[in-house]
Amino acid sequence: MIKKMVILIIFVIFSLACVTTDAVKLGTASVTSRPPVPWDQVKVYRTADQVPGKYEEIALLVATGDAIWTSESEMWKSLQKKAGKLGANAIILDAMSEPSAGAKVASAIFGVGGAERKGKAIAIYVYSSEEQIPEKK
Repeated sequence: MIKKMVILIIFVIFSLACVTTDAVKLGTASVTSRPPVPWDQVKVYRTADQVPGKYEEIALLVATGDAIWTSESEMWKSLQKKAGKLGANAIILDAMSEPSAGAKVASAIFGVGGAERKGKAIAIYVYSSEEQIPEKK
């Protein structure tokens, strides 16, 4: 009985520590799919003005994770991983939202939801100077 309880507690802790990232592909993304990009090669830009050239928007990304068990860096890394899987070579960061202190306390004490950290970004493909940019129809 105690062994099962310990396993359950460990499972709950690991499941809370996970960051999940969802993607909604954008209608402007080209029909051709691109090969995956390793997450550590996915560049991060704070604004669209920082992107050094023409780019195509691939998807809207939303990462969520328990605020107590995840860090902001884990959130951004999760966004980079999802973008890379979609063939994007960069992301433009959007907002990171934090739960209130009260929500964090209630989550820690009572185990109720609502203490999720959320991060948003746009996955993009930045064209190199040698690439032919597809024409929009």
